[in-house]
Amino acid sequence: MDYFKKIIRYAIPYKKYGFLNILFNILYAFFSTLSFLVLMPMLEVIFKPTAPKVTTEPTFKGIADTINYFKEFISYHITNIAGDDKSKALMVVVGLVIVTFFFKNIFNYLAMYFITFLRNGVLKDIRNDLYKKTIELPISYFSEKRKGDTMARIGTDVLEIQHSFLSILLMIVREPLTIIFTIVAMVLISVKLTIFVFIFIPISGYVISLIGKSLKRKSDSVQKEQGYFLSLLEETLGGLKVIKGFTAEKEFQKKFEASTSRFYHFSNTLVNRTNLSSPASEFLGIGVIAVLLWYGGRLVLIDGSLNGEDFIAYMGLAYNILTPAKAISKASYSVKKGNAAAERVLEILETENPLKDAPNAIDKKTFDTEIAIENVSFKYEDNYVLKDFSLTIPKGKMVALVGQSGSGKSTIANLLTRFYDVNKGAIKIDGTDITNIKKHSLRQLEGLVTQDSILFNDTIKNNITLGIEGKSDEEIIEAAKIANAHEFIKDLPNGYDTNIGDSGNKLSGGQKQRLSIARAVLKNPPIMILDEATSALDTESEKLVQDALEKMMQNRTSVVIAHRLSTIQKADMIVVMQKGKIVEQGTHEELISKSGTYKKLVEMQSLG
Repeated sequence: MDYFKKIIRYAIPYKKYGFLNILFNILYAFFSTLSFLVLMPMLEVIFKPTAPKVTTEPTFKGIADTINYFKEFISYHITNIAGDDKSKALMVVVGLVIVTFFFKNIFNYLAMYFITFLRNGVLKDIRNDLYKKTIELPISYFSEKRKGDTMARIGTDVLEIQHSFLSILLMIVREPLTIIFTIVAMVLISVKLTIFVFIFIPISGYVISLIGKSLKRKSDSVQKEQGYFLSLLEETLGGLKVIKGFTAEKEFQKKFEASTSRFYHFSNTLVNRTNLSSPASEFLGIGVIAVLLWYGGRLVLIDGSLNGEDFIAYMGLAYNILTPAKAISKASYSVKKGNAAAERVLEILETENPLKDAPNAIDKKTFDTEIAIENVSFKYEDNYVLKDFSLTIPKGKMVALVGQSGSGKSTIANLLTRFYDVNKGAIKIDGTDITNIKKHSLRQLEGLVTQDSILFNDTIKNNITLGIEGKSDEEIIEAAKIANAHEFIKDLPNGYDTNIGDSGNKLSGGQKQRLSIARAVLKNPPIMILDEATSALDTESEKLVQDALEKMMQNRTSVVIAHRLSTIQKADMIVVMQKGKIVEQGTHEELISKSGTYKKLVEMQSLG
């Protein structure tokens, strides 16, 4: 129940539906008990046709006399309506039974009707919060987690919470009230018989509780395995070309089948354990009823302290306890399963974001002088990727970072955009540490073009205007022209309204990259970060993209991470990196004349 306290806050906006549900559950529980009590006058009409009629309105003599008063009250009104006509009296009693059962079921429907809005509202809000948290958490969080596992938590785990959440509401309100009202009626009919029954109920309750002990553990295994095979499916769809190209279909099929096999065994155990609850509780309930028949029969036939019609109504009431008792036992199993799901969901919701805005963080609207990287050291895990790294990037200048793979070039881009925070040192813009600038404000000052063109299954127009509002069609076309993208876009079937497919797969690599550049151009930020933006392109595409990049970088501060050195010869400063440190810096001509690391890199690429 620990998680319930955390989940319950999601029900607060829908509390009116909760109160209506409680109201109609109270009425349901009351009419559920009443529907069995009205059987007593009907049985009296059938089995005691010669019994004297009640002709004077009865008076209430106290709680102990409630059942007699109820029977006499009903009998008095039946006599008033039917007189001595036995057939008419039976019709009245049958009508009364139908009316009470009708109201019982109407109130049941209304209770379920209103709880639906609360359940689905809670489901919607948890999913919205999970998605919000997912896009707020730093990239480092998802480099450690499988995407499919996160998808499983937002999908199936939240559904499990929804089902268990409903079970708790039933357990707290409707079923206990039904049991309480029924027990009160049973006590009023026969105290002896009720005491006898309640000697056996705790025994059966204990046996049922033993069955549910391992459900949470089994449920957790099922949900984890589901997360794993969703991840595997997501990886398979993302890497289908490589899987086919390397004929690794069998290997992936084996992995998937092993996962679904584990899921099969976990699910079988869980479902069978859950299924055992219903027959076990029913059998134990019938055991209680059998004992009741024996002892109650003695009270009627031998002791004479109980009327036959009262005993039959009592039996109905006793059976009326079984349904809510079974529902409570099922709900307790659901809660155990929901607890495992809630733990997984709350793990994401309660994860602290290490890249939160500082309490006094500012909104910075302009970039005026320089970016200063001061004695920065950074590591992703154990080993430092950057060590005591310092670099100043003046406004309006193009600075290129070059070096072998693993030298720390892309890490600089990750730190400038604050996808990660530095371990030591500081990065400042116009003298202000970027940790004291709101993330949204910082990223508004920066444009990012990465090696992998990240596009979405949407139109070209919506991909170019991603996160940018209020731009006219003319401005979008102008940005596309600067990016050398307008020519191929206008030839597409629907122009700028053409859907480019999943990850933009309907376009070539060069076209995708030019769209990424158009997006950065339209944003028009003062700082541009290009992370190996041309390394994945063929020569012809590279020329078009390089031309687009040069047009985009005019009068702008640019940090260019370059793989192909031919693309950065015009840079104001080239910084050569090796193992997280600067080994050389200067213009292309200065570095060539030094005959150092940079010249070797250029010669190696020329030979290549």
